[in-house]
Amino acid sequence: MAAIRLFWSVRSMRRSMWNKLLIIFCVLAIVSCKAKKQALVARKAVDTANVNPNISKLNAIRSSQLNYNTFSGKAKTKLDINGSSNDVTLNLRISKGNKIWVSITAIAGIEVARALITPDSILVANKLQGLYIKKPFSYIYTYTSRQLDYNSLEALLVGNAIPQLLNDNSTLQADNGNVTLSGNLQELVYKLVVGPDLKVSQTQLSNQADGQSLQVDDSAFIQAGNRVVPSQVNITSSVKAKKIQVNLHYIKADFDLPLDYPFSIPSSYSSAN
Repeated sequence: MAAIRLFWSVRSMRRSMWNKLLIIFCVLAIVSCKAKKQALVARKAVDTANVNPNISKLNAIRSSQLNYNTFSGKAKTKLDINGSSNDVTLNLRISKGNKIWVSITAIAGIEVARALITPDSILVANKLQGLYIKKPFSYIYTYTSRQLDYNSLEALLVGNAIPQLLNDNSTLQADNGNVTLSGNLQELVYKLVVGPDLKVSQTQLSNQADGQSLQVDDSAFIQAGNRVVPSQVNITSSVKAKKIQVNLHYIKADFDLPLDYPFSIPSSYSSAN
């Protein structure tokens, strides 16, 4: 996780640092990315009655989700794990439906870790210690609900609604221009708040049986090309006694640019499994 304060002192970090590094990438498997270095834009209400007289509010929300092929973003990030706070920079690249590439840098722009997440696997390379892990995608369920999949992760990373939450069994309630969708996906209780512009403002997920909860708040929307995305994303995740808070402030975002996803594990690295 980072040379944050020289990686919390390179000598004393070994196992605790590696555990925190894993937590970052698992939190990414339940959270977000968006933004561009631009002025904030006002959120404009969408009159769904004029979009199509036969379209439902739910279908209007579905049709407003961002469509893209690739995404790249850079975010200044404050990470707090059980009261221990650190500052890092996250660089993310997404090939929709295929892979999510993540690079973490710390003081003086030193890259301390890199990850590659696919629908099947999670690969993480710890560049400071010469360690790596390879896990199935299901490893994220240590930190979040089994109802969330790779597509859920991609949705959260670009400010879209988790697809499973936009289902016909959701209860919709309108209040001051906002629409709240709520319901249950097996043991997962969810609430999704959508603004008058049909952009997601808040996502809440909880699984009482497993002691898991997640809240993602999107705010301060900006223009990224012809798309509007959140520039401030605050995430709070609790798993029993563990609490993780991530505050992302995006300073760059682009869609549909040609991207590379470089990732390799040198032969000198050791497995940390």
